[in-house]
Amino acid sequence: MPRPSKLEPFILQAALHALEHQRERVNEQIAAIRAVLGRRPAAEAAASQRRPRRPLSAAARARIAAAQRRRWAEFRQQRQAQAEASQPRRKRGAASKRATPPQAGAEA
Repeated sequence: MPRPSKLEPFILQAALHALEHQRERVNEQIAAIRAVLGRRPAAEAAASQRRPRRPLSAAARARIAAAQRRRWAEFRQQRQAQAEASQPRRKRGAASKRATPPQAGAEA
């Protein structure tokens, strides 16, 4: 049987202090891992909750939809104008003009 010593309470207090310090380190590491995974502690999650979204009226949705249709129409017009401007008209050579049969009604 081990013999009791006067240092035993001191050793136990030191061990307790070391274990508490180790627990704090482990808790910090757990918090870091949760942050990486995207999970937050419940207290943090409750503090950062957003307000619920306000509903839009039918008229507001219609205005937004009309504005979006107008933007897309402008975009398509610009794209079509750019495509027409970037493609030069092809000129027919003399050989292709001769090879083309005359059109009916053009002999007048």
